[in-house]
Amino acid sequence: DDELQTDGNRSGHFQNGELGSAPTNEEVIRLIAAQLAEIGDQFDREIQARVVNDLVLHFRNESLSNEEIMRHMSRVLGELVRSIPSDMEQERAMLVLAMLLAKKIMNTVPSLLQRVYNTTVNYMNQQFHDYIADMVS
Repeated sequence: DDELQTDGNRSGHFQNGELGSAPTNEEVIRLIAAQLAEIGDQFDREIQARVVNDLVLHFRNESLSNEEIMRHMSRVLGELVRSIPSDMEQERAMLVLAMLLAKKIMNTVPSLLQRVYNTTVNYMNQQFHDYIADMVS
């Protein structure tokens, strides 16, 4: 029910005029978000602009369906994940890379924000739903 912000903080909800906080899992979620942000910073330095530009072209192509874009995103993530340290969980690395690529694309071409966001969220829900649920539990 609570929303996780991109900076790792939970958004507040007003309940009876007071800022409410969820007592369950908040610290765990903050730790996971901080770890993902740290990994993302490391990956950010390694992703080449051509990878982002290639994805931008796919997102701009109105004739491509979201499924086609997600398949391409999956191929790109597969290529990128091969260059990461082998001691890192592959699912965690791919999750971070998906979020990082979405951020880079939206920063490069803000007009694609809605399409990139929706496609990335759908991709993460399809590919990493169980992994994300396991991390939080």
